[in-house]
Amino acid sequence: MPAATGRESPRIDAAVERRDVVVAGAGLVGLALAAALAHHGMTVTLLDRAEGGTGTPEPDTWDARVYAISPGSAAFLQSVGAWQALDCERIEAIESMHIVGDTGATLDFSAYELGERALAWIVEERALRAALLPTVHAARVEFVTGARFASLAWSASEGTLTLEDGRRYSASLVVGADGLHSWVRQAAGIVAEPRSYGQQGVVANFECERAHHGRAHQWFRDDGSVLAWLPLPGRRISIVWSAPDPLAYELLTLAHDAFTDRVADAGGNALGALRMITPPVAFPLQSLRLPTSIAHRMALVGDAAHGVHPLAGQGVNLGFGDAQALASVLAERGPVGDAGAPILLERFARRRAEPVLAMHTVTDGLVRLFGPRTPWLRTLRNAGLSAVDRLPIVKRLLAQPALR
Repeated sequence: MPAATGRESPRIDAAVERRDVVVAGAGLVGLALAAALAHHGMTVTLLDRAEGGTGTPEPDTWDARVYAISPGSAAFLQSVGAWQALDCERIEAIESMHIVGDTGATLDFSAYELGERALAWIVEERALRAALLPTVHAARVEFVTGARFASLAWSASEGTLTLEDGRRYSASLVVGADGLHSWVRQAAGIVAEPRSYGQQGVVANFECERAHHGRAHQWFRDDGSVLAWLPLPGRRISIVWSAPDPLAYELLTLAHDAFTDRVADAGGNALGALRMITPPVAFPLQSLRLPTSIAHRMALVGDAAHGVHPLAGQGVNLGFGDAQALASVLAERGPVGDAGAPILLERFARRRAEPVLAMHTVTDGLVRLFGPRTPWLRTLRNAGLSAVDRLPIVKRLLAQPALR
């Protein structure tokens, strides 16, 4: 395959650093994968284009970026030493979830009824990153920051990633964990552009007048948007308003008090008066489906491999699932000493194909189902919500893939 080239920079001579695995991208999934691989005895280099050192955030502030970590992801993070390092006062369990359709139909999930401690845990991005970084260093992963990728080339036995300053890193396997617009994916010749949903995810954090009791709320609204309230520690919530572009732009232009009133009204003032503690920000919602997540001596994980709508809150969990699956396949490789052997990559791809396809199908299906304002379709989808709510077995079948 042709190498991908970046802009020219002064070249310095450098010996090739050979490893079992090179992971490109040190987001949450890349960090967890690098630690897991190293725990299984593999030599790992983790390359990140960002510069190191983000500083220590003020403890009385809250990150607008939060994730709903499933029990399965929590178990994986615990296996690499990150989950137990989190400050329990910055985590909140979702013990129940109340979903409302656009004509008032409801669907409820309960962790107790499903035999779980929690449906998910809400954790800030910065807290997860702070917990994962020490696990990478403790596992003796070589961590290179400020790594500006220049080219990626393959031979029969290895992939070599070259940086703009001339340093080269070779490994039996190169893993792209570098996000939705993955440089590694493009360099591998896997051509795919994310598809826009024509929506923005508007996020913000609030203090609440009344306690949330660990309950998450989600409203499918008749304007085609989806509003979620997620519990934070104390009387606080984080909101994600998946809104069509015109509505998102309107929300972002509101004064903070007006935006707060809009959020409270949209949620039926379920938690009383709200007070904003983190101003709203927005990110575009996009879908990414790939024909394959593997190539010669290359694998993709996380957002580099797939992009799903956030209404199910499963994007980062899919990424952690990728990391866990790839680490397990390589740990269980037996007499196959080559980490980039085709048989192992194909095993990884098969293991991830079904859960990724299922999540794409569910999220895309819900967006299409609740987007149109056709009267008969509105009646049908709300009747479906009510029917599922009356069938505990069906609810369990729906919940189990997200939990694990």
